[in-house]
Amino acid sequence: MTHKELEAYLLSFSNTWLDYPFGEGTAVYKIGHKETGEGKMYAIIEEGSKPLRVSLKCDPNLAETLRAKYETVVPGYHLNKKHWNTIICSGQLDDEEIKDLARLSYNLVAGN
Repeated sequence: MTHKELEAYLLSFSNTWLDYPFGEGTAVYKIGHKETGEGKMYAIIEEGSKPLRVSLKCDPNLAETLRAKYETVVPGYHLNKKHWNTIICSGQLDDEEIKDLARLSYNLVAGN
């Protein structure tokens, strides 16, 4: 999955927009009100990373399970390690699994 493919998927969720609060190179996908700038992040992509790296919010128990099962799922980089995973998109998880985790992250943050 490419950055642009994942970005299109992330931006397809309701009330989602792209922001750069940490500066260029760190794409942050938020849920909320773009007009006011108020929102909560649910995905972060390190732009230009090869392979692609995406950080997603996760249920703490599932986060631990995924880390134990996959070497390409690691604790969230510069994030709360209990609630965030960084996924190195090298093929160990397929595109549908990554999309499922992105949807879970969105739902956790949106309160769905």
